[in-house]
Amino acid sequence: MPRNRFAVLAAIIALAACQKTEEKKPAGPPPALVTVTRAQAGAMEIAETTLGTLEAVVDPKIGAEVAGKVVRVLAGAGKSVRKGELLAEIDEADFAIQHRADEAERRRAEALLAQQERVVERQQQLAQKGFISQNAADDARAQRDALREQLAAARARGDMSRRSQGKARVVAPFDGIVETAIASAGDYVKVGDPLFQFVSVRKLRAHLPFPESAAPRLKKGQPVVLGSPLLPGIEIRAAVSDIKAGVSEAGRALDVIVDIEGQDGLRPGGTVNASVTVARREGAILVPEQSVVLRPAGKVVYVVAEGKAVQHVVEAGARHAGMVEILKGLPAGAVVALDGAGFLTHNAAVSVKESGKPAESQSPQHGAADAKR
Repeated sequence: MPRNRFAVLAAIIALAACQKTEEKKPAGPPPALVTVTRAQAGAMEIAETTLGTLEAVVDPKIGAEVAGKVVRVLAGAGKSVRKGELLAEIDEADFAIQHRADEAERRRAEALLAQQERVVERQQQLAQKGFISQNAADDARAQRDALREQLAAARARGDMSRRSQGKARVVAPFDGIVETAIASAGDYVKVGDPLFQFVSVRKLRAHLPFPESAAPRLKKGQPVVLGSPLLPGIEIRAAVSDIKAGVSEAGRALDVIVDIEGQDGLRPGGTVNASVTVARREGAILVPEQSVVLRPAGKVVYVVAEGKAVQHVVEAGARHAGMVEILKGLPAGAVVALDGAGFLTHNAAVSVKESGKPAESQSPQHGAADAKR
């Protein structure tokens, strides 16, 4: 009897030990939380990108149009000015005196002409009555005509002196930036001496260097999107204006030219990021960039089906506006992991937290694009 009791007790202890062992068995990992989206067919714009520089198309030297002493310089290097804004003044005292003299001569000629007009009228009446000869009347008319020409000359001299007086005020010929102030107050300048180096910011030219290998894909008229550190968040849309025939010896680069007009905020010598759209591929399979992750097998996309993430090795093409073109390895319409894709492994259990937005079927807007294949 005691032996049976010991046997029963031992069996109970063994059973309890087994239950504890089963309770301590670790549970499997919980499903990974992901969002999903669908791979959709759409249009992909293929672009070539580069970093270019800006130059001024119009950068004249503003010279003195009259001789004299510079009395004031109002614009220094780097100042932005509007068309007609005063930049400097040349002493205009001599021009003012000359203009007053010319105006006095004009008034004298007007008075003489008015007097001669009356003489002609009287002489004509006397000639008609036979009191004087017709030759005398003709002489009076000739003198009147000569005075008319003298008056015209006096008026022209007055206009010239007034114009010279106005040229003593040096003004900006157009909206732009003073690059260099050459003259200083007190300098004596002759006609044609440079006073300012001026650049227009309303018309700039971007020089975009591209490798020789890109030459077959680049053409005049292709759309271009430019971005500048001076204008963060702003896209400047233009087109390829010209492509230089030669290749630079130093960098072996092709020079693509883009003219920019009417864009405030840019400066000559500044840099621009440029994206030239060289092709548009219809029917491309598109997924968001975060759906494509790098694994030992290469670039992969995880297709979510029946609570599992199945790894698909893919060949990625162009990237544009946050989307990636899939050339091989993924059909259109496949449900792929979006947020959380970087933490998945092949056949990992997943739980769909919230559906992401589907890949856009229409063409992405122009922007910075990566044409790496």
